[in-house]
Amino acid sequence: MDLGYFTTGLLTGLREGVEAALIVAIILAYLVRTGNARHAGRIWVGTGAAVMASAAVGVVLFVTIGQLESPAEQIFEGLAMLLAAGVVTWMLFWMRRVSANIRGELHAGVDRALTEGSVWGLSALAFTAVVREGIETSLFLLGQASAATSAQSGALGTLLGGVAGLLIAAVIGWGIYRGVRVLNLAAFFRWTGIALIFIAGGLISHAVHEFVEIGWVTIGTATAFDLSGVLPHEGEGLGAVIGSLLRALLGYTSTPEWATLIAWLAYIGAVLTTYLRPAKPVAPEPVQQPTVVDA
Repeated sequence: MDLGYFTTGLLTGLREGVEAALIVAIILAYLVRTGNARHAGRIWVGTGAAVMASAAVGVVLFVTIGQLESPAEQIFEGLAMLLAAGVVTWMLFWMRRVSANIRGELHAGVDRALTEGSVWGLSALAFTAVVREGIETSLFLLGQASAATSAQSGALGTLLGGVAGLLIAAVIGWGIYRGVRVLNLAAFFRWTGIALIFIAGGLISHAVHEFVEIGWVTIGTATAFDLSGVLPHEGEGLGAVIGSLLRALLGYTSTPEWATLIAWLAYIGAVLTTYLRPAKPVAPEPVQQPTVVDA
């Protein structure tokens, strides 16, 4: 098992898992507070369906990649890494923008379902909210596994790390539901967001490298520098261990092409600078008075 990819999988599963767990905890707590706790089972139905759908998407994509031959494999992997980086980047900024009002939006969704008398709408609400995080997690984990030097150890490390992160997130979600201050959510989302930006930058550089190999990128293909004698990204020894860890976390390679290096620097510089700027919160929507329904 690759420790570096286990770490990236853990960070991804933990970050996305906490987002999903937070959503479920908010909905369940609101049902209890409004006297509708008996409908909590509908939330678990929607959540379970979202988890299974997300896992199915990940499995189908992973199996599809494994059955492709060169150059189709490099093309698919490169596009998957770009898609994963793009989706996680969009979600980071979306979450940062709406985080201040997400509780109110979820409460409003619960109120609509209860007011309309369609308690199965609660399942749809939970499914929609959780599947967004789940598919994003599947795509990002797939991108990380595709970027691994050793497909088998990288995929295993990413999967195990992702599962470990999701399990920890479930415990944190339970604590949030019980009203325990498990962690500082603002600081958690900020720092894990920064970590995911660097991981996404690595996926972009890996994707560009795949396109260089198949001839899609023909400019900037010369080697920018060679640190393979000091800090190789694969092999044996302490230097190789550090290099492989940096490869998983930052997309490091000891012999990068200029195109991959520039792509990494451009993404990190632009996205990290924008992410660290203060966000403008979205105005909350008016929330209806909660209704207790019997159906």
